[in-house]
Formats: sequence, C-alpha cells, structure tokens
Amino acid sequence: MPEEGQYYGKHGEPRKYDPTFKGPLQKRGCTDIVCCILFIIAILCYIGVGILAWSQGDPRKVIYPTDSRGQFCGQAGTPLEKKPLLFYFNIMKCASPMVLLEFQCPTTQMCVEKCPEKFMTLIKAYSNRKDFDYYKSFCKEGVTNSMAVTEILKSGLCPAMLTPSKPFTRRCFPALGKKGGMITVGNSSHFDDGTGKMRDAKDLVDGVKNATVVIEARQVVMKIFEDYTRSWYWILIGLVLATVLSLIFIVLLRFLAGIMVWIMVALVIIVIGYGIFHCYMEYAALKGTPGADVTLQDLGFQTDFTVYLQIRQTWLAFMIILAIVEVIIILLLIFLRKRILIAIALIKEASKAIGHVMCSLLYPLFTFLLLAIVIAYWATTAVFLSTSNEPIYKVFNDTACEHSRKTCDPANYTTTAMKAQCPDSECLFAFYGGETVYHKYLIGLQFYNVFLFFWCANFVTALGQMTLAGAFASYYWAFVKPDDMPSFPIFSSLGRSLRYHTGTLAFGSLILSIIQIIRVLLEYLDHKLKGAHNKCTRFLMCCLKCCFWCLEKCIKFLNRNAYIMVAIYGKNFCTSARDAFFLLMRNMIRVAVLDKVTDFLLFLGKLLIVGLVGVFAFFFFSGRVKAFEDTAPHLHYYWVPILTVVVGSYLIAHGFFSVYAMCVDTLFLCFLEDLERNDGSPERPYLMPESLRKVLNKKNKNAAAQ
Repeated sequence: MPEEGQYYGKHGEPRKYDPTFKGPLQKRGCTDIVCCILFIIAILCYIGVGILAWSQGDPRKVIYPTDSRGQFCGQAGTPLEKKPLLFYFNIMKCASPMVLLEFQCPTTQMCVEKCPEKFMTLIKAYSNRKDFDYYKSFCKEGVTNSMAVTEILKSGLCPAMLTPSKPFTRRCFPALGKKGGMITVGNSSHFDDGTGKMRDAKDLVDGVKNATVVIEARQVVMKIFEDYTRSWYWILIGLVLATVLSLIFIVLLRFLAGIMVWIMVALVIIVIGYGIFHCYMEYAALKGTPGADVTLQDLGFQTDFTVYLQIRQTWLAFMIILAIVEVIIILLLIFLRKRILIAIALIKEASKAIGHVMCSLLYPLFTFLLLAIVIAYWATTAVFLSTSNEPIYKVFNDTACEHSRKTCDPANYTTTAMKAQCPDSECLFAFYGGETVYHKYLIGLQFYNVFLFFWCANFVTALGQMTLAGAFASYYWAFVKPDDMPSFPIFSSLGRSLRYHTGTLAFGSLILSIIQIIRVLLEYLDHKLKGAHNKCTRFLMCCLKCCFWCLEKCIKFLNRNAYIMVAIYGKNFCTSARDAFFLLMRNMIRVAVLDKVTDFLLFLGKLLIVGLVGVFAFFFFSGRVKAFEDTAPHLHYYWVPILTVVVGSYLIAHGFFSVYAMCVDTLFLCFLEDLERNDGSPERPYLMPESLRKVLNKKNKNAAAQ
C-alpha cells in the first residue's frame, strides 16, 4: 500500500515480524529510574510542606471572622462562642462592603450575638435606659451608665450610631435595599450619623452603582442557593438518569455497534434540529412583543438571566450557533462516510474488548478516587498555607498622626510613645501577615503546592491511561480470545505500570505539568497587567497563551500514545514516544482521519446523552409540560438545575466514554503495528478482527484459499 510505505525510512523502519511476540511483554525492567527517584523526593517534600502548613496554619481564620483584638467570633470553647457575628463601629470608613471581606477595614470591630435591627444614635440612646442597655451590647467592655457620652466616644468604647444590618458571611452589613430607584437602609434613604448630621444611605457604600451590584449579586446568590435546596434531589435523579443512559448505551454498543453509531448520528442531528426549531418558534413568538427587539449590546449585563430569554436576538444567536453546528456535522458525515465504516469496525472491536475486560468500566471510579485525594490534599494544604500568617495590628487614627498605619502591639499600646503622641489613635487588627523566614517564602510554598498538584493529577491520569492500554493491548494480541489473555487484565496491567514504569509516568506527567504551570503564570500575568499594557503586549500575551495551549494539546496526544507503547513493550518514555510518533507518522493519513473520526463519533455519543438528559431537564424544570407542573419545584432560575444536570451528565458520560476512547486508541496503534508486522500469510496472519479486515480489504491467505 502506498500509504504504508510512503513514510518508511524517513520516519523509522516498520516493525519486523517476531514469532515470539504475543502482546505486552512480561519480562521488562524499570524505566526512567532517575525521574522515579525525583518524583518520590518531590512527594516526600510535598508531605513535608503539608505538615509544615498544618503546624503553622489555622483554618479558623477563614471560618471565623476576627475582631480588633485578633479573637475569633463564634469559636467553640471560648468566651466569644455565643457571639458569632462581626460588627463594625463605623461602616463608612470602609470603601464598600466588599472590602470587609479582606479584613482591612480601618474601624473598631467586635463580636456580637446579633446585628443591629434599628436606627439609633448614642446620644438618643443615652437618654433612655432601655435603649442604652440595648446599645451597650454593641460596645466594648467597661461602659457604665455613669460615663458621659463625650467620654465614651473619646475612648472609642461605643459606635456613634447603629444602622439596621443583616448578617452576610458572618459579618454585619447595612441592610441595603432599593426603593423608588434610591438606595435605602432600613427602609429609609437618610440616617443620622451620630453627630447630628443627616447622611444619604448611599454613603454607606462606595458609589450607587457598586452598591447596586453588591445588592443584586447577593440576591442572585441567595436565590441560586434556594434553587439548589429545592431541586437537589431532582438534580441527583437527572445525574442517575445520565449514568443509566451511559451504561445502556455502552451495553448496546457491545452488541449493536454499527446500528447504534448510525442511530446515534441520526439522533444527534434530530436533537440539534429540534433545538433550531425551538429557537425559531421562540424567536417568532416574541415578534411584536414590547421590548423584545432590544439588542444584547444595549441591554448590557443583567444579574437576572431570564431577561435575556425575553429578547429576540438571544434566540436568533442560539439558532445560528445550532445551525452552524448542524451543517458542520452533516458535512463531516458526507465527506468521511468511508472512514466512518472503518471507525465503526474499530468501535465494534472496542466493544468486544470491553466485553472481555468489563472491570475496565469501573476503573474511572478508581481514577476519580485518586484525583479526589489529590484535590483534597492540595485544597487542604492551600488553606493551611494561606492561614499560616500571624495577626498584624496597625495604628488607626481619625486625625493626622505620623504613626498612622504603623505596626503596633495591642497588649501594651496604651503605654507606648505612639499613643502619647496620638491620644485618639487605636491599635487595631488589620490583616494576617508576617516577616519571618517562613512567611517570606510562603509564596514559594504556595507555588510548590500548585505545581505538585498538577504533577500528581497528571500522574494519576497517566496511570489510568497506561493501565487501560496494557489491558486492551493484551486483548488485541491474544491469538485465541479470551484464552490467551491474563485472568485479570486490569490488575496485571496496573501492577506492571506501578512496578516498572512509575518513573515513566512521572516523566510524562512532569513535562505536561511544566507546560500547565507556565499557562497558569501567563494567565496570572495577564490578569495583573490587565489595563496596564498596550495593544502590542496584549497581542504578544494572547499569542503566548495560544501557543502554550496548542503545545499542551500536542503533549497530551504524544503522552497518551507513548503510554500505550510503554504498556506493550516496556521501554522508557523517550523511546516509546519516538516509536509512537514514527508509527503515527508512517500512517499519517489514517491517523489524521480515522482516529479523529472515532473521536468524533464518541463525542457524538456524549453529546447525545447530554442532549437527551438536557432536553428532559429543560421541559421538567421550566414547566413547559403540563404533566410536570405540579411535580416540578418552583424556582427563581430554572436554568440553575438544568445547567447543573447538563454539566454533570457530560462529566459522567465522559468518564464512561474515556474508557472507550482509550480502548480505541490502543487498538488503533495495535492495528497499525499489525499491518506492519504481518502480511496475512499462514506464517504471519493478521490478528485484527474479520470485520476490520473486510473494510480494509485485507484477508488472511489461508482463509482466502479456503
């Protein structure tokens, strides 16, 4: 065949016939030992970083808010156990409520049982004993009825005023609202600031626009949370349905691969076609509706996403996108119809292989468990590292003071020279930091934590790929199936991978991790430099991100095929990557078309499952079907559970089909090697299945003679 001989010599010599070769080699040695040792050392150091972080960190700094004395509000076993909320003496000293989340508001902060519920000034409360007793619950200790108001305010024992507040992230925020287009607090647009001045409610936040965003964003978050509490069990049912559909689809592929592939293609076209029809009907129904002809650009960003569904341009955009996808799929099917037959034969053989190695369908659960452990360790270490700083106290003063914002010690601040020079200053908790050697290198430890997370996650993924590749390769090269296969192909392959090729897995995942960490750094730089660089630097940054994205995709493809060759021949990473690359280059046309066609067909399978579950979720949660009106929960945003079900369904389908994809890739490489090793003669018969031989017009000569 010209296709087979066109690249010989230029991209290595083809495999020679070896009568002793019967699949994955059992006699093999350890590969990439240096990288294995390096990986083990890195893991031990990672454990050391975790232990150091756990010994220095304090997650309570994240869980509990901190008052001006560095104490945790609501912490069990402390005097503040029953005071879980943080109250700010003068909220207007903070730029906006969002700044409070950074723990750097220059005003006295104290722990309270509950937030203020009404407007009140110290002057007015002082004249009424009952009101003053209530007011003292928001004051420091030591306030008595005999003290004068001026003395209390000068000593900073009480706030000058109280405003109606609501708890948010365990902090008392002004109860901001909107009434007649105006910002209000406690249903009033004005309030007394405690000095006799009437202030606008909008002064409590940094600008009306930002305040409106804060209010609406908080309302959206609360509504989304309520939607999840009302629909979580229906979401679980949708995810279970996706799991059942994936299993049914895979079982049907086992027996009806050819029919199922064409049915899948037809259903995908029908589902997308229905989506186009539905978008057109919605587009037509909004014709003449007041406000429906507003453009998305004029509308701008809205926190209530249902507003977009009332605009014709939204449905027109959906319709155009779906139509483009539909046309692309149909054109691909027309031009690749011959290659689809070969792809179907590969999928049939993959179905048979999975049928003989059924436990391979459960292997993604093992991978998911290992990834969950890696993610949990990374997240826990990151939290402890980020909370391992020490409380920093700074001098805060309303009037001019040369010591303002300098570091201070609250334990003896009243006797220091800074207090003497600035009598009305206070030493308040500002933020968490530190100047020790540990704190100086804290950013480096965080970087190491992120890098090892990528390395370990890629290692787990690579282990899964090599394990599945070894199991499916043993199936392909078995002369008599399944008699010549190992008793437990998955466990045998997993044992070989860990015993001999831990270094190879670490080497491949290290290369990928370096590229990924560079991409993270580029994203970080782009975020930091946003708005500060010109068009040239933005273009350069965009090119760099694009190049490294492409490089990551290429490395993933090369690694995947290298792991297959390692699983079969037991050679090191570089040799296996070279052999895999040359084998693919010698069969460039088949790789460029056939392998991608199978990926495309498997992607259509995932798309079909997601589409079916998504359409069902849409009609159920949106209440479009009368039969579901009484059953479906009443939601603020019905797209919340729909989007959750769609994303979850895709991840579930991807988990099952990833086994299929790895099986197809392994069989594809074995199929290419089979064409090079054998010629169909009685001495060198093809091991590929008869269905694949028929499509390729290949025959074993003894069978042809008969």
